[in-house]
Amino acid sequence: MQRGGPGLGGIQPSQSDYFQATRGGGHGDYHMIVLAPASVQEMAELTVKGFELADKYRMTSMILADGTMGQMMEPVELDLKVAPAPEKPWATNGTKMKREHNIVNSLSLVPEELEEFNFKRYERYAEVEKNEVMYEEYLTEDADVVVAAFGIAARVSRNAVDEARKAGIKAGLIRPITLWPFPKAPFAKAADHAKAFISVELSMGQMIEDVRLATECRRPVTLCNRAGGMIPSPEQVLEAIKKANEGGDR
Repeated sequence: MQRGGPGLGGIQPSQSDYFQATRGGGHGDYHMIVLAPASVQEMAELTVKGFELADKYRMTSMILADGTMGQMMEPVELDLKVAPAPEKPWATNGTKMKREHNIVNSLSLVPEELEEFNFKRYERYAEVEKNEVMYEEYLTEDADVVVAAFGIAARVSRNAVDEARKAGIKAGLIRPITLWPFPKAPFAKAADHAKAFISVELSMGQMIEDVRLATECRRPVTLCNRAGGMIPSPEQVLEAIKKANEGGDR
């Protein structure tokens, strides 16, 4: 549950751990699967999904929610379907099957071997990027202004998109559910017709970098944000949409 910072910070909501989660919090060329719920229901569903993905790909998964999600009360249905566990021929589960011994070890001090280990790991990451990207689109088919937001910011932004539509502005929303792998494809597609993008964040601007990368800087991407535990209001997001629609900068 992300909370306001920097340093010790407070207990109010934030999204300022995006870099830490999606860029990796330690050394080495590695990624984690990062899942961003926008409701209490999704917190339950994505926790199950996170365990399944971690088990399937043998890599860490993280549920990246914010302080609002951690303190919110909503109805939840816990009839959650669990996928069958994958086969694990690599596991150290005894040798009753008369197989050769498995050795689970990530330590390698030989540079050539460590390089090969990295290449194999990135083959797995490519498989995750191909098969496990999750996102939600809302009114993006004809959108002139596309808002990018996750978590509580996406809920606020959806209200702003509705108000923009009432005002005659063609606005839409892309909500990344997997922050890594980031849903590049819908942003690239939207960049074919949209004239501007807005990244709505509870931070000083972190996901905005991925939005710019996904759109290959073909369209301007501006930031609508609050920080330190504050949440953008629908009115603030709507104002940013109006400015982007008019071609103005924040």
